[in-house]
Amino acid sequence: MNTHLTPNAELLDAESVQQSFSADRATYIRANTWLAAAAMFGGMVVLWLLGNPYVWTGAVGGLGAIVVRGAYLMSDELAMRWDLTNQRLLGPGGRMIALENIDKINKMGSFVQVVTQSGDKHLIKYQLDPEATVAALKRQSGAL
Repeated sequence: MNTHLTPNAELLDAESVQQSFSADRATYIRANTWLAAAAMFGGMVVLWLLGNPYVWTGAVGGLGAIVVRGAYLMSDELAMRWDLTNQRLLGPGGRMIALENIDKINKMGSFVQVVTQSGDKHLIKYQLDPEATVAALKRQSGAL
């Protein structure tokens, strides 16, 4: 497993992990299925607007592009994990957000967006129950 995909920060004194958030495989596949449908439709519309008589090839190209992209990124996306401690939100790539610095928590489909007071934005992706993730983050951080 790639260590840059999981939190690697050392816990502070009196800090403990309260909950972890990992991507859900079925949610990842569902999101990419919708993305493929949009790419197929978009590819067909572009070819139709260009007057191409083989509009159906846009669907094949859109589907192929998203399938390749989804398969290529799947192992990394599903390995990402965020840890919520009693003091910070720890994320992949060394991300660390002090709970008191969280300004907003937004649900965006299966993603949860964490916005800091300085305007930095972080995504916790492909959550099976994004509402539960939002609730846990709000409860621990006190963010409204």
